[in-house]
Amino acid sequence: MNADAERGLRGPLAYAIHASFFVLLSTSGVRYVTVHGTSGRFGVVLVLAVVLALLYAVMATVSSRDVVRQRLWMWPVLSAWAALVWLAPSFAWCAFPVLFLCIRLYPSKIAYSLVGILGVLAGIAFYRVTGRAELVTLLGPLCTAALVAAAYGQMERDARERLRLLHQVAEAQSALADTERAAGVAAERERLAREIHDTVTQGLASALLRLEAAEQTWNTTGSPSRADVDAAAENIRTSLMQSRDLVHDLAPTKGGTGDFDALVVAAARQFVPAVRIRTVGEAVILPSDVAHAVVRVVSSASSNIARHARAETAGVTITYLDHSVSVDIFDDGVGFDPGKLADHSRYGGYGLRAMRSRVAQLGGSFTVESAPGDGTVVAAQFPLERRIR
Repeated sequence: MNADAERGLRGPLAYAIHASFFVLLSTSGVRYVTVHGTSGRFGVVLVLAVVLALLYAVMATVSSRDVVRQRLWMWPVLSAWAALVWLAPSFAWCAFPVLFLCIRLYPSKIAYSLVGILGVLAGIAFYRVTGRAELVTLLGPLCTAALVAAAYGQMERDARERLRLLHQVAEAQSALADTERAAGVAAERERLAREIHDTVTQGLASALLRLEAAEQTWNTTGSPSRADVDAAAENIRTSLMQSRDLVHDLAPTKGGTGDFDALVVAAARQFVPAVRIRTVGEAVILPSDVAHAVVRVVSSASSNIARHARAETAGVTITYLDHSVSVDIFDDGVGFDPGKLADHSRYGGYGLRAMRSRVAQLGGSFTVESAPGDGTVVAAQFPLERRIR
């Protein structure tokens, strides 16, 4: 069944078909009167023409939204037209709008059968009008009917193909929207995981290390336990403030090189109090996302030094270049094999992956150079579109 049959005889094309039918019916009647006058079969022809017009009007208007009723009404229309053409061949011209109606109303097999029958009847009628057995008179209407059916069938197939493509596009857009939503959720989860790791997790881990150290030396004379407990309490307070900032989505940097430098120092010395920090190049105001990433990289790398490196010295170097800023965090600790480090475990290991992901999101590069017994260097470089002074 075609799409037009599903919606019935409505729309601009249907109105054009109806108008052409009544125009051809009227002109055929005028020709009949002109050629044959009002004698003989005129009365019967007039009655059949009026009946045909009424049946067609009912079919086109009363049941315009009910395709089943339209098909039922179409059979009386076809019967009245066939009887009228048998008596007055001049009315054969009305076959052409009826062809379109059959194609629009019926499934393809029935429609094409009716088109063939109408074409044959129209050819016979034109032969009777001309009185000459010419091949073109017989085949012309049949070929025209076949051409109309083929053209309409092609338009129907094209319409179905366009509809199929539109459905595919709609499905693809829906799938893309679902994918984008899923990607957004995953990205937000990754961002929250990095923030929690770089703030609360590291702060609590540092506090735990200090409390464990205090526990081991608590009863020792002259032990630094009090200082370790105080430092652990400070770490916990800092982690609490950072968690509040994370919940309220507060920016960690306010702008200005002074605030940034203070944040870098605090991030490093929260875990490694004796860390050395130096700046190379002319300091500039960094974009907030870059400044935030630098602080988090320094914090995460310093936390790793405090927990794993057992280093005697550690340092942080921030280098300002024309189109980039880099940060290097190094220590002379025990080192490790980066290729054998798992992505994560309950005791740590997530930090390097989180740092690498954070740097990559800003278009930067991230490297880790280390070997057992040779210390570690963590380096991150961020591109800058322009220098902000």
